Amino acid sequence: MILVTGGLGFIGSHVVQALLDAGEECVLVQRRHAEVPAGRFTAPVQLEQADVTDLTSLRDIGARHRITGIVHLAGSMPWPPSSEPSVGAARRALGGLLNIVQVAQDWGVNRVGVASTIGVYSGVTAEGALTEDLPLPMSSPHLIPAFKKIGELLNDHLADQTGIDIVNYRISGTWGPLGHPDPFFPAPELVHAAARGRTPDLSGLRAPAYAEDGLDLCYVKDTGRAIALLQTADKLAHRTYNVGAGRATTNAEVIAAIKTIVPDARIELPAGGTTTHGYLDITRIREDTGYQPVYDTERAAADYISWLRAGHER
Repeated sequence: MILVTGGLGFIGSHVVQALLDAGEECVLVQRRHAEVPAGRFTAPVQLEQADVTDLTSLRDIGARHRITGIVHLAGSMPWPPSSEPSVGAARRALGGLLNIVQVAQDWGVNRVGVASTIGVYSGVTAEGALTEDLPLPMSSPHLIPAFKKIGELLNDHLADQTGIDIVNYRISGTWGPLGHPDPFFPAPELVHAAARGRTPDLSGLRAPAYAEDGLDLCYVKDTGRAIALLQTADKLAHRTYNVGAGRATTNAEVIAAIKTIVPDARIELPAGGTTTHGYLDITRIREDTGYQPVYDTERAAADYISWLRAGHER
């Protein structure tokens, strides 16, 4: 049985479905009490309430289920900001990651996958494909990539010391069903606006969005399948894998794809922005798992709009 932290979340839900499609059983760990929404998954799952920062509650799960693998998608960083003092927040965040590795060792788990981010490449001067072996700057523009870099270093050390196969997922910009507005790119809000017949509200973005801006934009169903493949592969040759589309998608491309479905959508962006885009090299995951994205921009937009028009809030 695969334990998935954050298994009812945005990416987590799609990872769980991909694992179920592969014939795996899953136990989902949520910090707050929750129920599995009707119709969320095509097969039954187990749901446990536990906080990854509470080692005792995690260990209790292992007393009720035989855990053979772990996909850790929850937190491990002090985000979103809270009133908790910064030192305590950092200690809790990193403590949650350490607890996951601890129970993996207790239960004899062979492989633990941990969510990282494309943001760890911020500051890399190389253009084009971003490969996993590129040297990363020590600085970070935001605490999310900062803590993900720290986590990757810890994971490498702990893998050496424990013998557990600890795998980092450097996940690209991800959009699709169950997603929230993203502060770093406008695609989700553009889709929501088109599906609802309104103008997009981009006030939550950290920087203005332009038509020529682009990034490695991966549809969440591809992201979920990629992570499931990494978890279930018989053997992996590396500890870090890029998880993305393997190409840069501009906002103009997203808008064009949306307008094939909603021709009168009011989702224009001003011209401008950067025309040089980094994107994830996915050679490593393709060679080791056979992963290949199946959702191009038009198919992704159509699927996402159909989901929202079916009555789903997000």
